[in-house]
Amino acid sequence: MRLYHGSNIVIDSINLAMCRPYKDFGLETTEEWAKFVMNNRNRSFTNVKDILCNKDNKYDIVIGPVADDNMALLFRQYENEIIDFETLLKGMIYKKTSSQYSFHTEKSIKFLRKVGN
Repeated sequence: MRLYHGSNIVIDSINLAMCRPYKDFGLETTEEWAKFVMNNRNRSFTNVKDILCNKDNKYDIVIGPVADDNMALLFRQYENEIIDFETLLKGMIYKKTSSQYSFHTEKSIKFLRKVGN
Protein backbone atom coordinates (compact mmCIF):
# COMPACT_ATOMS: atom_id res chain seq x y z
CA MET A 1 0.00 0.00 0.00
CA ARG A 2 1.33 3.44 -0.85
CA LEU A 3 0.53 6.26 1.59
CA TYR A 4 1.24 9.96 1.06
CA HIS A 5 2.11 12.49 3.72
CA GLY A 6 0.07 15.67 3.40
CA SER A 7 2.85 18.20 3.87
CA ASN A 8 4.72 20.78 1.85
CA ILE A 9 8.06 19.77 3.40
CA VAL A 10 10.15 16.62 3.14
CA ILE A 11 9.80 14.29 6.11
CA ASP A 12 12.96 12.23 6.65
CA SER A 13 11.84 10.51 9.84
CA ILE A 14 8.72 10.37 11.99
CA ASN A 15 8.85 11.89 15.45
CA LEU A 16 5.67 11.03 17.37
CA ALA A 17 6.52 13.68 19.97
CA MET A 18 5.80 16.31 17.30
CA CYS A 19 2.18 15.19 16.86
CA ARG A 20 -0.46 17.67 17.93
CA PRO A 21 -2.90 16.47 20.60
CA TYR A 22 -6.69 16.54 20.24
CA LYS A 23 -6.70 15.60 16.58
CA ASP A 24 -8.93 12.94 15.17
CA PHE A 25 -9.11 10.13 12.73
CA GLY A 26 -12.22 8.10 12.69
CA LEU A 27 -13.74 4.80 11.81
CA GLU A 28 -16.71 5.13 9.45
CA THR A 29 -19.25 7.90 9.19
CA THR A 30 -21.40 6.44 11.96
CA GLU A 31 -22.49 7.30 15.47
CA GLU A 32 -19.42 5.40 16.71
CA TRP A 33 -17.10 7.53 14.56
CA ALA A 34 -18.78 10.77 15.66
CA LYS A 35 -18.25 9.87 19.32
CA PHE A 36 -14.66 8.75 18.65
CA VAL A 37 -13.84 12.08 16.99
CA MET A 38 -15.58 14.15 19.66
CA ASN A 39 -13.88 12.26 22.49
CA ASN A 40 -10.43 12.78 20.96
CA ARG A 41 -11.03 16.49 20.29
CA ASN A 42 -12.54 17.23 23.69
CA ARG A 43 -9.81 18.36 26.08
CA SER A 44 -12.02 17.65 29.09
CA PHE A 45 -12.80 14.06 28.06
CA THR A 46 -10.73 12.00 30.48
CA ASN A 47 -12.04 8.43 30.14
CA VAL A 48 -9.03 7.19 28.15
CA LYS A 49 -10.04 3.57 28.79
CA ASP A 50 -13.14 4.13 26.62
CA ILE A 51 -12.82 2.16 23.36
CA LEU A 52 -13.95 5.32 21.52
CA CYS A 53 -10.90 7.26 22.69
CA ASN A 54 -7.29 7.06 21.54
CA LYS A 55 -5.69 9.72 23.75
CA ASP A 56 -3.69 6.91 25.35
CA ASN A 57 -2.61 5.51 21.93
CA LYS A 58 -4.26 2.15 22.58
CA TYR A 59 -4.62 1.86 18.80
CA ASP A 60 -1.37 1.74 16.85
CA ILE A 61 -3.03 2.93 13.63
CA VAL A 62 -6.42 4.55 13.15
CA ILE A 63 -7.96 4.76 9.68
CA GLY A 64 -11.03 6.70 8.69
CA PRO A 65 -12.65 9.75 7.14
CA VAL A 66 -11.08 13.19 7.49
CA ALA A 67 -13.01 15.50 9.80
CA ASP A 68 -12.48 18.92 8.22
CA ASP A 69 -13.39 22.45 9.38
CA ASN A 70 -17.04 21.93 8.40
CA MET A 71 -17.20 19.01 10.80
CA ALA A 72 -15.49 21.07 13.48
CA LEU A 73 -18.36 23.55 13.13
CA LEU A 74 -20.88 20.71 13.53
CA PHE A 75 -19.10 19.55 16.70
CA ARG A 76 -19.13 23.08 18.15
CA GLN A 77 -22.84 23.44 17.37
CA TYR A 78 -23.54 20.13 19.09
CA GLU A 79 -21.40 20.98 22.14
CA ASN A 80 -23.17 24.37 22.42
CA GLU A 81 -26.55 22.59 22.17
CA ILE A 82 -27.47 24.39 18.95
CA ILE A 83 -28.09 21.07 17.20
CA ASP A 84 -28.92 17.61 18.52
CA PHE A 85 -26.87 14.44 17.98
CA GLU A 86 -29.10 13.24 15.12
CA THR A 87 -28.49 16.52 13.23
CA LEU A 88 -24.77 16.23 13.90
CA LEU A 89 -24.70 12.69 12.57
CA LYS A 90 -26.74 13.56 9.46
CA GLY A 91 -24.37 16.43 8.71
CA MET A 92 -21.43 14.03 8.89
CA ILE A 93 -23.04 11.26 6.84
CA TYR A 94 -23.79 13.50 3.87
CA LYS A 95 -20.35 15.08 3.86
CA LYS A 96 -18.00 13.72 1.21
CA THR A 97 -14.86 12.62 3.03
CA SER A 98 -11.61 10.98 2.12
CA SER A 99 -9.77 8.47 4.29
CA GLN A 100 -6.65 9.14 6.27
CA TYR A 101 -4.24 6.96 8.23
CA SER A 102 -2.95 8.03 11.63
CA PHE A 103 0.09 6.30 13.12
CA HIS A 104 0.20 6.57 16.92
CA THR A 105 3.00 4.33 18.15
CA GLU A 106 6.63 3.56 17.43
CA LYS A 107 5.55 -0.02 16.72
CA SER A 108 3.29 1.17 13.88
CA ILE A 109 5.81 3.46 12.19
CA LYS A 110 8.40 0.68 12.02
CA PHE A 111 6.31 -0.81 9.22
CA LEU A 112 6.66 2.30 7.07
CA ARG A 113 9.43 2.84 4.55
CA LYS A 114 10.07 5.94 2.50
CA VAL A 115 9.99 5.42 -1.27
CA GLY A 116 10.32 8.99 -2.58
CA ASN A 117 9.77 12.68 -1.95
